[in-house]
This record gives sequence, C-alpha cells and structure tokens, in this order.
Amino acid sequence: MEWLQIITLALLQGITEFLPISSSAHLILPAQLTDWPDQGLAFDVAVHLGTLAAVCTYFRNDLSDYLTGTVTSLRTLQRNSASEEVMKLALATVPVVLCGFLLKDWIENSLRTVQVIAGTTIFFGILLALADRRHGETQNVSFQAALVIGVCQVLALIPGTSRSGITITAALWLGLSRTTAARFSFLLAIPTIAGAALLTTLDLQQQPEPVDWLSLAAGAALAGISAYLCINAFIRLVERTGMMPYVYYRLLLGATLLIFIAY
Repeated sequence: MEWLQIITLALLQGITEFLPISSSAHLILPAQLTDWPDQGLAFDVAVHLGTLAAVCTYFRNDLSDYLTGTVTSLRTLQRNSASEEVMKLALATVPVVLCGFLLKDWIENSLRTVQVIAGTTIFFGILLALADRRHGETQNVSFQAALVIGVCQVLALIPGTSRSGITITAALWLGLSRTTAARFSFLLAIPTIAGAALLTTLDLQQQPEPVDWLSLAAGAALAGISAYLCINAFIRLVERTGMMPYVYYRLLLGATLLIFIAY
C-alpha cells in the first residue's frame, strides 16, 4: 500500500471506530469506490489493535478497578460493584461472539457491498435519531439492559450498522443517559474488538504473505491516537450535541452511496 492509503485508512479506523457511523463501512468503501487495493487482513488487525489500545488507555482506571474488584469477589465469594460491571460486559459480549463465529464467512462473502452499506447506514441512522429522542437519565446498566444491548450488538456484524451506533441506540432506547450509553458501549468494545482481532489473526495464519511491519506499526499508531482523541471528545460533548450530527452524517453518506450506485 502507498502511504496515502495507509494514513487515510488508519485515520478512518481511529475516527470512526467509536463514533456511531460504522468503521467497517469506512474501511470497506475506499477499495470499493477507488482503485486502491484491498488493505488486507494484516492491516485490519493492526488498526484494530491500535483502537483497542486507545480504549484501554482511556478507561485504564476503570479497568484497574474492575480487575481489583473481580479478584476480591473471587477471593471472598461475594459480588461487588466492579465484579458486577465485569459480569454485565461479559453477558453483553456473548451474543456477538457466538454469532460472529457462526456467521463470519457468510457476512464476509455476501454483505460487504456498497448496496448493503448504503441501506444499513440510512436505516440504522434513522433508528439512532429515534432512540436519541427517547434517551433518559438512568445511570446504571442493569443485567437485563446489558443483555439487550449485547443482542443488538450482533447487528453490527452487518457492514454499515456501526457497533457503537447500534449499542448506543439500544442503550438510549432503554432509557439510559447519553453519557452512560456511550461509556458502556466503549467499554463493551474492549472484549469485542479483542475477540475480532483474535479471530482475524487466526485467519491471517492461513495466508502466509510478506509482512510490511513499518506500515502496520504506522497504521496502528495513527488509529490509536485518533481513536483516543475521538473517545475523549465524544464523551465530553455527547450530552451537549446529542446524536443528531452523526445521524445527519449517516443520512448524507447513505444518500451519496445510493447516487453512486445509481450512476
């Protein structure tokens, strides 16, 4: 890959991974709409690891508390707030792990098209707008809410849906505050991205090709830095801006893609 493609794709991944506008769509579209070659599995793994490092860094204090609380819970055989949060995140992760393992090949072969991305970008953008109007002020994610959000996250396997978009949509629909919805969505990204990267790495083992380590390192670093900045900005501003800026972007992107398909 040329450096322009590396920089563009890395920034796209970092900026879009945690915004409700679909990072998978933004990684697929450049190769679909231009003469750029597909970036390949190795690059996908690298930029996802970059965004994983970003979200882990941002929530490092929370993760430390979760680890300490879980160890304490296992030692005393009593649940505490930290161990309950870990259990909720684990519960919400199970559906996408099972469905991702079973449906991965079908999705890769059948749904990575401009037509699918255009449709999901518009449809789930409208759902996000409706959910934003229903948001409440609830600060605590119950086990039931975690399960519903986790089941909805399965839809993010379809390109153009957006993992953060569908989980935030579900959380808002359940009456959670915007900040709580975003926070739970971003924390849920940690096991989800880690699992997806692991699965992709296993696929990569079956495709022995020369590895351009400099390109992968640059892509991971750029994706990580831009993702960290986006997480920080989104959480600070979400209560003020709401979801409508991202809804408008999704509708504009979807309409543009439909025009492209038509001509």
